[in-house]
Amino acid sequence: MSTADYIAEKAAAVQDALHQALPQEWDVPERLREAMLYSLNAGGKRLRPVLVLAAAEAVNGEAEAAGAAMPIACAIEMVHTYSLIHDDLPAMDDDDFRRGKPTNHKVFGEAVAILAGDALLTHAFYCVAQAAKNGRVSAEATLAIVEELARLAGAPGMVGGQTADLLGEQGITTIEELDYIHLHKTSDLIAFSVQAGGRTAGASSSQLEALGIFGRKLGLAFQIQDDILDLVGDEAKLGKKTNSDVEQNKVTYPYLLGMDKSREEVERLTAEAKQAVEEAGFAYPDRLLGIADYLMKRDH
Repeated sequence: MSTADYIAEKAAAVQDALHQALPQEWDVPERLREAMLYSLNAGGKRLRPVLVLAAAEAVNGEAEAAGAAMPIACAIEMVHTYSLIHDDLPAMDDDDFRRGKPTNHKVFGEAVAILAGDALLTHAFYCVAQAAKNGRVSAEATLAIVEELARLAGAPGMVGGQTADLLGEQGITTIEELDYIHLHKTSDLIAFSVQAGGRTAGASSSQLEALGIFGRKLGLAFQIQDDILDLVGDEAKLGKKTNSDVEQNKVTYPYLLGMDKSREEVERLTAEAKQAVEEAGFAYPDRLLGIADYLMKRDH
């Protein structure tokens, strides 16, 4: 199976699991449920949950490991979706389209969009708990996953990176500050994804460390590629406006390094990410390595 087919297969499995993740019997206001599902079902690459599953499989090569990790995969997609809903708000990036569809606040209004994001974030931790309750992941591993998700999605992680991004501007932000922004805004949740997947399958401490290196470097390469595509990408494929960073006076890697150097950084970081996995002694590292190559060459 090609990497593209593998990603599509796992993304479809995640989509099926997400349909069941918000219990129908819960007494949730219908407007809130609609807003949550609108963004959760809007499509996208499902990169983070796919990486959870691929990392679980890498540890021992067993497909069953991915099944045990599925609640974690759903949780990270909920956290990611909440962050997109909030990022798109007028007070943040003020975007009208996401994945080719009107953004959440354009459909449901700002107040409901904020609450939908809040609900997805909190529901993610419910999903993580299910991994232990169904007996397929140890309580110890689940506790470590909860701790890491709270940290890496919060103030020292994604939220901190987003704050630094809001405070940055062209002509002031340095390359070191830009690295901080994207290591936390983007890389932290990708590192969480692969480490959480590894934990569900019993990865050793050295393997978890290697997965963390892989995730951080892959996440930074992913963000630099995003910056490049914002300038030269196809809006139809991206599902959102290009040149939005320029219009908002945001600092990007091409702005600071130039396009050629930015592309070199994507290649360097991807190679270093792969090296960490290759040296970690995984039973089946091929999918993680293939995803790294696939993302380096993506056009959307």
